[in-house]
Amino acid sequence: QVQLVESGGGLVQPGGSLRLSCAASGSIFNIYAMGWYRQAPGKQRELVATITNGGLTSYAGAVKGRFTISRDNAPNTVSLQMNSLKPEDTAVYYCNAQQLARSYWGQGTQVTVSS
Repeated sequence: QVQLVESGGGLVQPGGSLRLSCAASGSIFNIYAMGWYRQAPGKQRELVATITNGGLTSYAGAVKGRFTISRDNAPNTVSLQMNSLKPEDTAVYYCNAQQLARSYWGQGTQVTVSS
């Protein structure tokens, strides 16, 4: 089992920034990628950004150029730097860790962009 703990959500004004962090613990061997997904009210969960063990990143078109995913110095910790936030970025953000046989999810952290 892998446990994922997210932190860093909150309320921010349009144009502001937030940084989300996710720490993985437990059976963290064989995690080959981690990422962030989000789910807005009434919508399906969608990919935001992912990063592989090799450092390859991918982003949803809606966040490219504004969000940056990175692996922190702490092992199995991934962050999402979110800049130029828009009201449409409002959602619950979930951390994800991928192993070959299983996918793990965090409990989610709320991000609200509003004036």
